Amino acid sequence: MTAPDPPDSLTYAGAIEELEAILAELEDDRLDVDHLAERVSRAAELIRLCRQRIASTRLEVERVVADLDAPPEVPGPSGGG
Repeated sequence: MTAPDPPDSLTYAGAIEELEAILAELEDDRLDVDHLAERVSRAAELIRLCRQRIASTRLEVERVVADLDAPPEVPGPSGGG
């Protein structure tokens, strides 16, 4: 088993992939009970990371949509004439 990636470098897709691997380990009857708590703890950490990424992305999307809904800025009259 490799060392887990630091949270800053782990992508959402990478976290999901690692969660799926942990799930497969947990479903396997051969999982060493001494590592069970460690794997469950890592899964919880990955779930928190995924939830944070989802919340952050949701806020960013809402900001973009709000900018689209904002009325366009009208330039003031130009001096001349």
